[in-house]
Amino acid sequence: MSVAPEDGDITPGGFDPSFETYMVIVAHPDDMEFSSAGTVARLAKEGKRTILIQVTSGDKGSSDPSMSPHAMATTREAEEREACRRLGVEEVVFLRCTDGELMPDLSLRERIVRMIRTHKPDVVISHDGFRPYALHPDHRAVGLATTDSVYPAARDPHNFSTHLREGLEPHKTAELWLFGAEQPDKHIDVTDTFAAKIDALLAHESQVGTGDGMEGRLRERATELAADQPFELAEAFKVIQMRR
Repeated sequence: MSVAPEDGDITPGGFDPSFETYMVIVAHPDDMEFSSAGTVARLAKEGKRTILIQVTSGDKGSSDPSMSPHAMATTREAEEREACRRLGVEEVVFLRCTDGELMPDLSLRERIVRMIRTHKPDVVISHDGFRPYALHPDHRAVGLATTDSVYPAARDPHNFSTHLREGLEPHKTAELWLFGAEQPDKHIDVTDTFAAKIDALLAHESQVGTGDGMEGRLRERATELAADQPFELAEAFKVIQMRR
């Protein structure tokens, strides 16, 4: 694997026109929205196929001790479906792993490889599991398991070979995009889709409430990420290339 070079003839802030299917793999409902929703909204507007793999349903995402994990998960899945509708995500798959208990082990890797082989994405987007001081263990676990699934597990037929008997062929993803990276090298122009990002986040009422002050904080961060870019607002990723 090699780190992606400069975009070259790709329009700054844009996408490789040869890529059609993008898969986002995240730990909790709202992780995609905070990290990448402007990018996802742009992909949908440009006719790209987008799929969200939601590893947990956020069943522990409440400070209310009387809230049951089942009720919390039900609420958050409904919020995520609505957020995806607002963004134009084609499909959302809930793996329903237990919130707060993820490990980057073979079990999680197999489930992610299954999704990659099923949907055959050109690009996978996920957490940067290598970032120092990434505090949430679920984020680290999903980032690491996704990286290991993209390369080499999903590519090689002898990894989880039972998939072949189910009709799931090995798949080579072209690029892996990691959000939350310390040194991102791809900046996506989300100036025109920032409002869609905020709208999607507001679907997560159990987590953000009415969103007081949220838009200003996120706009400030998007402005920082767009520094030295020929556009106003950005989301940023570390890109790892597998093939061209």
